Amino acid sequence: MSHGKIGSGVLSGQIEEGSTPSMIGRNQGVQSKRGLGGVLMALLFASTTVVLAQQSAPPQQAQPQATPAATVPSQPPAPPSGAGVDATRYVIGAEDTLQITVWKEPTLSGTVPVRPDGRISLVLVGDLPAAGRTPMQLADDITGRLKKYIQDPNVSVVVMSVNSQKVFLVGEVGKVGPVMMTAGMTPLQAIAAGGGLTAYANSKKIYILRSEEGKQQKIPFNYKQALKGEAQGPELKPGDTIVVP
Repeated sequence: MSHGKIGSGVLSGQIEEGSTPSMIGRNQGVQSKRGLGGVLMALLFASTTVVLAQQSAPPQQAQPQATPAATVPSQPPAPPSGAGVDATRYVIGAEDTLQITVWKEPTLSGTVPVRPDGRISLVLVGDLPAAGRTPMQLADDITGRLKKYIQDPNVSVVVMSVNSQKVFLVGEVGKVGPVMMTAGMTPLQAIAAGGGLTAYANSKKIYILRSEEGKQQKIPFNYKQALKGEAQGPELKPGDTIVVP
């Protein structure tokens, strides 16, 4: 058999008679290399196509997020909680701190202290009395004064800190000085808050000094009866002075 026939047989994938094993192995190796090269070329072409497609695709732009529109309250917001006093019953005193809010008028709103003379100062309004009034009464007064400058003013007054509600202890007590009042505080409780009586105190002659309308009153207090629970004594008021001889 001629070499030409053997070559044609190998290329056609057939093994003809007379082919030697070495010739058959060489031809099979050639076919394997050609098949593997075809697979690699196909993979390389596919990866190149993907890269080109990604590069040619236009970049995606981030969609802008819609910003919610600001809402304007139709009603005045609730006033701050403050010191937790009853706005209809609490009586403002000197050295208290007030938060005065005029709706939609930030330049007229703010925190103001009550001066020792019992008055406060506000923009447009000027000086006006605050001590001796409830927060609601003061708010009504400010509202009436602002009507000259603002249409339908809405005013709220909140007591932020209570500094006027205190009594004073002098004499034979553990701690001389002011005592912050609590709701319903009695003279006996005030003395206890000041450290109680000393060993030299005369419990039979304790009295309370109170100034009202420019006049000073001397109110006796029976310490022993209060200890027994028989009588709690006079109701304390801010500014009272308990004297223990």
